Amino acid sequence: QVQVVESGGGLVQPGGSLRLSCIASVSAFSLYAMGWYRQAPGKQRELVAGITSGGSTNYADSVKGRFTISRDNFKNTVYLQMNSVKPEDTAVYYCCARRGPSNYWGQGTQVTVSS
Repeated sequence: QVQVVESGGGLVQPGGSLRLSCIASVSAFSLYAMGWYRQAPGKQRELVAGITSGGSTNYADSVKGRFTISRDNFKNTVYLQMNSVKPEDTAVYYCCARRGPSNYWGQGTQVTVSS
């Protein structure tokens, strides 16, 4: 049974930093594309950052220059380094592992940016 587990969320002040982690219990993790998504109250879930199996990355315009996605294939883990956070970054952050038609989602981790 595949499990995707996010961690690292919490309360952070505006301008601060936070690092999210996601561990996916899949075989051949290196072949999966990984993505971080977020959903704020009353809004649709949106892609924040993605990283392909080859290491190419893409970001939502709203986080470019502030967030960095990376992966460690030896640890089956993907990270989201969040710097210079803003109140509008407040949301539940979800991790997704994707390979072909298979998508595996985690339960999410809450990030709240507030003073």
